[in-house]
Amino acid sequence: MSSGPSAFDFARPDASGRLRGYAAIFGDADLAGDVIEPGAFTASVVTRGASGIRMLWQHDPARPVGTWTLIRQDRTGLYVEGRLALGTQAGHEAAELIAAGALDGLSIGFKTKLARRAVGPIRRRLVTIDLWEISLVTFPMQERARLIGRAGLARRRDERLPASGYPRQKRRAVPA
Repeated sequence: MSSGPSAFDFARPDASGRLRGYAAIFGDADLAGDVIEPGAFTASVVTRGASGIRMLWQHDPARPVGTWTLIRQDRTGLYVEGRLALGTQAGHEAAELIAAGALDGLSIGFKTKLARRAVGPIRRRLVTIDLWEISLVTFPMQERARLIGRAGLARRRDERLPASGYPRQKRRAVPA
């Protein structure tokens, strides 16, 4: 089982505003009980490409903060790379908050195209998603959807169990 991202050190954009992270983690239940299945973004990524999926501030369509330069699915989830628009007030503000460690969340704006009902703590399994935007957010709906820093991926003790089907409280109960 691959581990997802965590902010081992603060995720900092470089001088040109470049940043990277995971906008979604496959198999992880979000706070609403939805789980994204591997491959759910394929059609959107192929159809729109990185340039067709917007980088927004807190899901506000009036506040773009940069552009996504790479969006791809891997074994962990939806990996993204982008560049903040540092010449804008919103882009500069986002860069400052990220550098200070006050902002590291990523969240997706999408329409569900195909979902399957699930049981237990999982409400739905999202099979096909129409992805519109990926936002920099304070509180991501999927808790491990984060920017990643220079240290790359780091393991946390609550990431050793598969997230799918395990309530977060039980995952955190695993001893270090």
